[in-house]
Amino acid sequence: MTGSSVLFDAPGPRARVRNRIITGIAILGFMVVIAVVLARLVERDQLTAEKWRPFLTGDLWRTYVWPGIEGTLTAAAVSIVLALALGFVMGVGRLSTHTGIRWVSSVFVEFFRAVPVLIMMIFAYFLYAFYEVFPSQYLALAGVITGLTLYNGAVIAEIVRAGVHALPRGQAEASSALGLTWGQTMRSILLPQAITSMLPVLISQLVVVLKDTALGYQITFVEMVRQGTVIGSAYGNYIPALIVIAALMIALNFTLSWFATRLEKRLRRSSRGPAPMEAEPLDLQGERSRGV
Repeated sequence: MTGSSVLFDAPGPRARVRNRIITGIAILGFMVVIAVVLARLVERDQLTAEKWRPFLTGDLWRTYVWPGIEGTLTAAAVSIVLALALGFVMGVGRLSTHTGIRWVSSVFVEFFRAVPVLIMMIFAYFLYAFYEVFPSQYLALAGVITGLTLYNGAVIAEIVRAGVHALPRGQAEASSALGLTWGQTMRSILLPQAITSMLPVLISQLVVVLKDTALGYQITFVEMVRQGTVIGSAYGNYIPALIVIAALMIALNFTLSWFATRLEKRLRRSSRGPAPMEAEPLDLQGERSRGV
């Protein structure tokens, strides 16, 4: 049995023909749906050059688009830093040998993983407003950062715990045999290796943080998706506005993924350590040969 047919039987000639027919029908149906949607948009004058012309003016970008980009990047950057710090603390806490620390960390992680991000944003927003924790102009930003930090911190804590558990048990046993404490083992041996192995998952979670900033629309946070709807309302071009915002979001996500991937490759290279030096040959007197 080949590796390609381990989970299912290899299709025969008739099955391959049937699969090609079904695939062709699906592609044709998808193209028909796209054509109908485009025809409806053309009928309603949503794809005319007049609807795209406002994006050629600097005033629209300064007034609407740039504030949305700035809000999205600010909330995402602060949330990523705080979520990483909180996630590593809670993840290590779940691995602690102290029952109290492990129990508190587990309750925190399970609770905030179960609560939707939007509910946490709304709750934090009204809580900060009721007690006047932040100035009014920063309430929405604080609510978005709080929700993203708590939820993604809990998710990253699970990523950290899974990354440490994925390491061979011999790592911890060897460090214990050398007399290292649990903290020294975690800090010097287990976490550096776990971080390298879990970087792809962390990268995916960071992209999720950037996309979830759009939920701040519900608490009047100025971010890209909200500004896209504002542009559509002001200029009557909802479809072009949302297409432009979607393209900008895709560009930001690709940029973050590219940066994180470069960082991952660099960390993997640095973790290999220097290559071992080759020993020079010794002569019969125990001295290094000088080539004579």
